[in-house]
Amino acid sequence: MLNNFLENIRSHLLDTHKTVDTWFDKEPQLRTYRPANGGWTIDQILEHIELTSHFLLKLIDKGGAKALRRAAASDWAANWQAYRVDAEKLASIGQYRSFDWIRPEHMEPRGDRNLAEIRISMKQQQERCLHWLERLKNGEGLLAKTTMSVQNLGKLDVYEYIYFLSLHAQRHITQMERNEQAFLANGVAKN
Repeated sequence: MLNNFLENIRSHLLDTHKTVDTWFDKEPQLRTYRPANGGWTIDQILEHIELTSHFLLKLIDKGGAKALRRAAASDWAANWQAYRVDAEKLASIGQYRSFDWIRPEHMEPRGDRNLAEIRISMKQQQERCLHWLERLKNGEGLLAKTTMSVQNLGKLDVYEYIYFLSLHAQRHITQMERNEQAFLANGVAKN
C-alpha cells in the first residue's frame, strides 16, 4: 500500500510540475493578462506556487531529517506495514476554489523576481521532493508529522506534505487555464 502511494506521489509530482512548467513558455501577453475579477495574472500564480512550495519544503526538509533520525534510533519497520493512505482528506487541495483560505502574506506574489529565476527554483523544488521520496522510500517518512492548518487537515507525515505541495500546484493549473480561457474569450489573443 505505501509503495503504491509513494509511486502515486512521485508520478503526480512529475506530471504536475511538467504541466506547470509549460506555462512559463506561454506568450507574455497571456501571462500578464489580469482577469476581469481582478485575480492574479499567470505570472503571479507561478510566483505564488513557487513561494508556497518554498515554505512547504522547509517543513518537508525538517520533517524528513527528523524522520531519518527517528528511524535510526528505533525499530519502526512494523509501523509502515499497517499504514493506510487517506488520500481523500487531501483531495480538495488540488481542486480550484474547493474551499476558502486566506494565504499568509509571505506567500503573496510580489512581482520582484524574474520568471527565469522562478522557473529554475521550481525545478530545484521538484528535485528536493524527489530526493526525499527516495531517501524515505522504506516508510521512514511516517515517523515525523507536522500540523497543517489548511482545511483543518491536522497532522500530516512527510509523504502527505509532498503530496500537498503537488496538489497545491495542481489547484493553480486550473486557475491558469481559466485565465487563458478568459484571455481568449475577450479577444485579447494575438491575431
